[in-house]
Amino acid sequence: MKSIVVAAAALLILVSSCKTDTESYKAKVQDPEFFHRAMKEITDRIVHDIFSPPVASRIYTYASVAGYETIIHQDKNYESLVGQLHGLQKLPQPDTTLVYCYPLAATEAMLKVGRTFIFSEEDIDKFYNQEMQKFKSLGIPDDVFERSIAFGDSIAKHVLRWSSKDNYKESRTFSKYAIEKDPSTWQPTPPAYMDAVEPHWNEIRPFVLDSAAQFKPVPPTKFSKDKNSTFYKEAYYVYETGKNLTPEQKVIASFWDCNPFMMNVKGHVMFATQKISPGGHWINITRAVCENSKADMARSAEAYVRVSLSLVDGFISCWDEKYRSKLVRPETYINQNIDENWAPLLQTPPFPEYTSGHSVISGAAAVALTNLFGDNYAFTDSTEVEFGMPPRSFKSFIQASEEAAVSRVYGGIHYIPAVDVGMVQGRKLGEFVVSKIKTYKGKR
Repeated sequence: MKSIVVAAAALLILVSSCKTDTESYKAKVQDPEFFHRAMKEITDRIVHDIFSPPVASRIYTYASVAGYETIIHQDKNYESLVGQLHGLQKLPQPDTTLVYCYPLAATEAMLKVGRTFIFSEEDIDKFYNQEMQKFKSLGIPDDVFERSIAFGDSIAKHVLRWSSKDNYKESRTFSKYAIEKDPSTWQPTPPAYMDAVEPHWNEIRPFVLDSAAQFKPVPPTKFSKDKNSTFYKEAYYVYETGKNLTPEQKVIASFWDCNPFMMNVKGHVMFATQKISPGGHWINITRAVCENSKADMARSAEAYVRVSLSLVDGFISCWDEKYRSKLVRPETYINQNIDENWAPLLQTPPFPEYTSGHSVISGAAAVALTNLFGDNYAFTDSTEVEFGMPPRSFKSFIQASEEAAVSRVYGGIHYIPAVDVGMVQGRKLGEFVVSKIKTYKGKR
């Protein structure tokens, strides 16, 4: 009798041990670093392939939506964005009788969408294979692995079909910006004298906004060459500021430069320096905050998607005004009317001046992050370390957004109204997105 009891106990221990070994992967796959690494890889491809800031924001948003819509199936507290985002219809659903690894499926969906929009496919494929091997090494059963990959692919395909109807492809064939003789309007700036970037971006389907012009700002200051005019004084302020920058102001301007394509000229040699986009900078801040807050994978996915939505609609709103007012840049005006030898600290981006893109999207992103993590969330931003800049610390997201905005005046590429009005525009837009989008149904 005793031997039977001992044998039964041993069998129970063996079965329990097998079950533990088989299911031990379930906790390990919940590491949010899978999600963060995937987003960083997408950022690195965006930098490498030199996508403009508006286009980069589109890539981030579709990839984030794919990841979010997949991972929420493991937590009923999160709500789908179907019916909340323009054109997003019901997505594929998992079979509730089967087991899935949703972190794997979400990473799959996110990377597959991101890969479709970038050029350096071989690089992202290499990263993808490494990440898939990491998932496999955790002991995910083969059937669960394959089923999860298939589900992630189905979400990615659905999101890509949705993206194909946002007018982006059509806009690739639209006419270029036509340079006007009117001195108040934008002209190409040195050293590359590039064409205006995305003059039809306001024709891209918004994600949350009712229309591109929903948060149309007040018009810019009336153009004038008169030295007593307000416009001349605004330009002169940029000129004087640029000539008397403090070391701290120079650091601030460079930290928030975020110029994806800066042309360098040395003698007869021209070469480009690639940097993170302004939207990518805020995506990186989102990662840092999620890691610092120990946000799980679903919470991290929520943060990325909410910030991405504020960025993408922010660029649509800002670009709508840029190509309405078509205002001349400080560099052009100052060279023609104040000092022909003056040059800004930063290289002037190739599109009209008003309003400031940094101000709009930073204001919107700061509202999104404040809504998620609180009013006075102190953090350190190390985004620019890989580009040779030291980290900077902030007491809140709003403080960071205000520094990002004023950095454009220090850099010599915006007049004060573009920054001040842009911040108002961005915050109003951000508050609208926060009020319209519901992602979490539970209590935090």
